Amino acid sequence: MSDAKADTSRPLRRIGALRELWPFLKPHRALAIGWLVFLALSSGASLVLPMAFRHIIDQGFGHSSLSVINSTFVALFGVALVLAFATAARYFCITLLSERALASLRSTLYAHVIRLDVGFFERSRVGELLSRLSADTEVVQALIGSGVSVALRSAVMLVGAAVAMVWTAPALAGLTALVIPAVMLPILLFGRRVQKLSRASQDRLADAAAIANETLNASTAVKAYAREDIESTRYGTAILRALATARRRIGTRALLTMAVIVLVFGAITLVLWAGARHVLAGTLDAGVLGQFVLYAIFAAGSVAGLSEVWGDVLRAAGAMERIGELLAERAEVTGPAQPVPLPRPVRCALRFDHVTFHYPTRPHMAALEDFTLAIEPGETVALVGPSGAGKSTVFSLLLRFFDPQSGSVRLDGIDLRALSLPDLRGAIALVPQETVIFSGTAADNIRFGRQQASDEEVREAAKAAEAHDFIGALDGGYEAEMGERGVRLSGGQRQRIAIARAILRDAPLLLLDEATSSLDAQSEAAIQQALERLEKGRTTLVIAHRLATVQRADRIVVMDGGRIVAQGTHESLLAEGGLYAELARLQFAA
Repeated sequence: MSDAKADTSRPLRRIGALRELWPFLKPHRALAIGWLVFLALSSGASLVLPMAFRHIIDQGFGHSSLSVINSTFVALFGVALVLAFATAARYFCITLLSERALASLRSTLYAHVIRLDVGFFERSRVGELLSRLSADTEVVQALIGSGVSVALRSAVMLVGAAVAMVWTAPALAGLTALVIPAVMLPILLFGRRVQKLSRASQDRLADAAAIANETLNASTAVKAYAREDIESTRYGTAILRALATARRRIGTRALLTMAVIVLVFGAITLVLWAGARHVLAGTLDAGVLGQFVLYAIFAAGSVAGLSEVWGDVLRAAGAMERIGELLAERAEVTGPAQPVPLPRPVRCALRFDHVTFHYPTRPHMAALEDFTLAIEPGETVALVGPSGAGKSTVFSLLLRFFDPQSGSVRLDGIDLRALSLPDLRGAIALVPQETVIFSGTAADNIRFGRQQASDEEVREAAKAAEAHDFIGALDGGYEAEMGERGVRLSGGQRQRIAIARAILRDAPLLLLDEATSSLDAQSEAAIQQALERLEKGRTTLVIAHRLATVQRADRIVVMDGGRIVAQGTHESLLAEGGLYAELARLQFAA
């Protein structure tokens, strides 16, 4: 019994998801009021038309009065002018309202998603997120921009026509009312099915979008392995699944529309037949019957319109439910309500105290286990070890992409969890192993490190990163477009852009993750000199697999299995033997 109740209430809860649109509509009340005013005016003008029709039949034709016909048609044209103006104004108000509301929804949704933590993006597909930002919001916009307008206009016309039908011919109105339950039944039966299929259709489209986003962003890998046909087939299969779901949704909705039309116009035919018998019997004027039939047609059209919009409402409810789920996501890593201010200047003394950390996606395997490390201000420390040793995890915890399950990470004696995220990350410059280049100019990409930097500061940073020469050789120089994901640049050039960003940021803590891995020997030598200048007066952590690049470090920390197994200088570690000596033997022997 409880399951049946839950099943019955689920569609209502899903439609209730549309309430989340209210904060985005509320700021535009003036447009909503204008829309309602013009809706009332256009509906009122429409409801006057059958009265004019009755007047022409009874007074014009019945008395053969040309003057009555002339004056009635002049008045009819005036009503048409009012109807045209009110309809255009209503369209303008509701369309602009939908555009503004959806612009606000998209901005809010993007701002919310971009602030979620790294853990959220690890378990989410970017293509699906893009689908919610685009396809789902477009469904909601269609409802606000046209569906709601049609629904409310149909409801007003239905009520107005029903009242007018009772006023015009009560007996015929009573006959018409008998078929209303028959008309509502298919709406209730098919509505739930349409809603479920609408949600499923959006999910299948999101799956296809995720595949497209994934493969188009990895086009070089797709081509290198000659997978164009395979990936095209995979995307085509996803589209066919979406199409199959859409076909079921369209078929169900078409059946709903057909059932409503048959029932509604069958009712009109029945009423017209009964009315014609009354006219022949002399108990009803022809004009009254004509007026009643027009009102009945208005009512029937309104019911059909409501049945059509009901499908849009259910589809938008499914889309808004998905959007609401995304808006309900909360970052697990957040800044404190009352953050501790970071002392200025930042000395950048770092300390890891007995840190144990498991990634959310790998809860049974520790990335760091009882990890303790102290780094003095201005010290350059290199982290080395095999893949999976936990080196990159150290950077992730310093940037507070994640928080440790036990232990603490401190900056100048303050637990990172007590600092605001902008304060913490503002003190760090990162050169990642995989450089991200954004669409935009070369200057824009370097200025990503510090948005307010001047053009001269951007150029100085590029020179220090040995990027000035290749940027100057581009068509347009610093204003040259990089293309999506930096397709115009080589791997080494992208890495120099990343180093220029870090130089421009001028942060007291520098994190270098394989910062020279994509450079040739000549460029690497020049970049190493630039990095040495950059590291002076800063605390620096370096991750490197090539041991030749870390010999200049003040201290080398050797990691394995999430633990520190040795630390010291290059010479002392070689003399000590162990993992570092083995890695050095393998690399330098090669």
